Amino acid sequence: MIYINAHPDELDIGLALQRVSAQRREAALRYVRESDRKLSLAAYLLLQEALEKEYGITEPPVFAFGHNGKPVLRDYPQIHFNLSHCFRAALCVVADTPVGCDIETVEKPVDMDLCNHCCSPAERESVLSSACPEVEFCLLWTRKEALLKWTGEGLTDHLPELLSSPGAASAHFESVISPDTSYVYTLCRGRIEQPVPGLEKP
Repeated sequence: MIYINAHPDELDIGLALQRVSAQRREAALRYVRESDRKLSLAAYLLLQEALEKEYGITEPPVFAFGHNGKPVLRDYPQIHFNLSHCFRAALCVVADTPVGCDIETVEKPVDMDLCNHCCSPAERESVLSSACPEVEFCLLWTRKEALLKWTGEGLTDHLPELLSSPGAASAHFESVISPDTSYVYTLCRGRIEQPVPGLEKP
């Protein structure tokens, strides 16, 4: 299930800190900017809401960290989840199979240096020819980020060809554009049957 907070700026940090685990409290307080603290707490509170609604788990979850630092629920490793946030919103998804998600603010204009770095020639063409290049770029970017979080591999030098790889073909993507087009998010989920080429560890 998908949980989203489209108004993380309204979060009461003091109250939120009382509700989360000591682990998350410490992580949130490492941020210098208040806005970053709110986003970190908002995403975690969405996870708490999801776990209570779907699994009846009421205690604040504690994370363990797997390959490349991907978080897992220490006491409930069978429950898969992923968190993401951007300036506009916080996102949480929980599932019974591996899942990744990414949410990004739609920035205008498109950062073409970033686009050239992470997109294939065909993807760049789709961005430049789109009626809304900023949204098209965000769709591509969030799909790639969600895929990497799904596999747990993290950042890679193979971003341009990532979505055309055989490993990506086994993933299911779901992308959503906010009603005011201020942000885009993508979910990537399914059973991981093979590694994405270029991401294997030596």
